[in-house]
Amino acid sequence: METANRTLTAEVIAALRYWPDVIHISQKNPPDPADLTVLPPFFNEVLRELPWWNRAWKVGEVEPGVPLEIESDHDRSTTRFTEVSVRGTAGTDTGESLPFVAKVRFSGDRLIRFQAKIGDMVVGPADTPAGQLEPHPFAAVFSRLMDLRGIGG
Repeated sequence: METANRTLTAEVIAALRYWPDVIHISQKNPPDPADLTVLPPFFNEVLRELPWWNRAWKVGEVEPGVPLEIESDHDRSTTRFTEVSVRGTAGTDTGESLPFVAKVRFSGDRLIRFQAKIGDMVVGPADTPAGQLEPHPFAAVFSRLMDLRGIGG
């Protein structure tokens, strides 16, 4: 499943960039409101693409995003991106409801990364096919270090 490289609509980008609690020099105080109602359908579409996702659960409401990183240009990164955390709720038609938080990283109009937390469960796209273990995020770093030092087989 590939969530990255998805093209985001102008409306979704505007809603993700609507940060009324953050004052920017380039923005009016307060910023013009954005239509946040475009975000639940966007999050639900991404979640529905996960083959194991329980489609009875849907994101129902969201709050304005909180930027985690704004237009980053770190020394170690050649890609400028914006990362936003969006809080809300997810629930079912039977009335079950849990807190929802999505982390969305994008550059321009391209989605780079999506991860959600519903209740205590972290949800994201898999890197390996179903039935195979996911590699540890630092496995590639450790392997490269071991190769550089001539350790391992």
